[in-house]
Amino acid sequence: MTPQTQAVLRVLLVKPAEELYGLQICSLAELPSGTIHPILARLESAGWLESRWEEVDPGEAGRPRRRYYRLSPDGAERARIALAAASAKRSALRALRPGLTGGVTA
Repeated sequence: MTPQTQAVLRVLLVKPAEELYGLQICSLAELPSGTIHPILARLESAGWLESRWEEVDPGEAGRPRRRYYRLSPDGAERARIALAAASAKRSALRALRPGLTGGVTA
């Protein structure tokens, strides 16, 4: 699981039942939309996310419709498990290579 996917999952897990639209997720995860949207599509295809299009007239709203995302109940549990496994893996790697910090040797 990439660090970017982990960042998206961490954002969604703050309030797993709350819907967020793409640009909110971009802002909170501090990632560009070109990175976020493919991740969201993969997570939705895997059943981790549910999404819906906002019901608004773009002309009246003065902006395009938003697509809202939230973790599915199963997806929230899977996300917690995946993030815990990723954290354990990072800890194990740090224990093996204590001089390594962020991919750069000290």
